[in-house]
Amino acid sequence: MQDYRKLKVWQEGHSLTLATYRTTEQLPREELYGLTSQMRRAATSIPANIAEGCGRVSNAELARFLTIASGSAFELDYYLLLARDLGMLNGESYQTLHQQVSKVRRMLNAFLQTLKDQKPRTNNQGVL
Repeated sequence: MQDYRKLKVWQEGHSLTLATYRTTEQLPREELYGLTSQMRRAATSIPANIAEGCGRVSNAELARFLTIASGSAFELDYYLLLARDLGMLNGESYQTLHQQVSKVRRMLNAFLQTLKDQKPRTNNQGVL
């Protein structure tokens, strides 16, 4: 197991989540239980799955949770696009968050590749 808070990918995911929460405060009130909720859940899922994966004992389990986090990043990216296309999110806010999502996805992919290149971890050895 390792301290997920020290991972740059978790830190970026956490920053993305905070930015998503701040940005979704601007969405229409009637979207609170719709798009706002979905965007926040997808964003939160990214660092939460990284954290949960770090608590697992094997690289295979960690990789599974990183893959879930990556899926959540793609999901958030779509919600951002939808909010922009519906006129609920201005182009600048969209572009800023889209760039953050893209950065997190690249970092997750790099982390997954690093895990694939390592020998299996089956005890409490740290990774990265």
